[in-house]
Amino acid sequence: MSAPVLLVNGTEPVAEPSTAAAIRDPFELFTVGEMTTRVAEIAVEKAAHPVSFLVRSLVGGAMVSFGVLLSLVVSTGVSSPGIASLLMGLAFGMSFALILVSGMSLITADMAAGAIALLQRRMTLVGYLRLLAIGLLGNFIGALTFVAVCAAAGGPYLGAFAQRAAVVATAKTSQPTLTAILLAVVCTWFLQTSMCLFFKARTDVARMGFAFYGPFAFVIGATQHVIANIGFLGLPLLLSAFHRDAPHTALTWGLGAHGLLTNITITTVGNLIGGTLFVAVPFQLVTRLQETGR
Repeated sequence: MSAPVLLVNGTEPVAEPSTAAAIRDPFELFTVGEMTTRVAEIAVEKAAHPVSFLVRSLVGGAMVSFGVLLSLVVSTGVSSPGIASLLMGLAFGMSFALILVSGMSLITADMAAGAIALLQRRMTLVGYLRLLAIGLLGNFIGALTFVAVCAAAGGPYLGAFAQRAAVVATAKTSQPTLTAILLAVVCTWFLQTSMCLFFKARTDVARMGFAFYGPFAFVIGATQHVIANIGFLGLPLLLSAFHRDAPHTALTWGLGAHGLLTNITITTVGNLIGGTLFVAVPFQLVTRLQETGR
């Protein structure tokens, strides 16, 4: 028996819509082109609203420091480096999920997203640099504010915890410049790949998994992340400032060999290279190639 023919005004046959074409599988991933468009739109929206973007960056910076604190707590007293790194990664993982799900902002994500918008000619170079400046300022203040509250509290954040914080911070500032830059490149290669996959996924479970993977990977990989390092270095510095019995280290706030500003400068360069050259450029290149049928 043949299927009934649909008519318009009793005369014109109308083809029945294909169910497969009309209804997209809710579990099917967005295409790379759809993903890069979504990511670029987010960067353009942030750049168009600098005040709200600054506030979102403040909150995002604090959320990164949530992960800093928890990762130090769970790894305190753990003698095995591998187990300590695993625990730190598990504790840190949710920080990026909090940022992405809540719509807050992280400078390293903005590096990649803004670069995609720049490559799509939806943002100017000046606009991109302004985006990075606002994002870095907001994240810096937010991350430092959270660890300042924790340091002022003292209590459980003294003793063995404070010693662990000092060890982690000193290790981060003791690396040769080239090593630190390359580890920062690896960091955003991990992190911004997970950001792109977050926006490529269609289900909440997949998105949360991808968001968790980024910080989990960069922490257990012992890499360098500019905003995380503000927390990791700022916490022991503030602990020693607030409490006389906290460990005193070679760490400083300035541009010396173990300076926080020195480390931030180095890691910012590496993070920018990783997020743009190794994430934004390849994904946008794939988008262009698919659009031209190559």
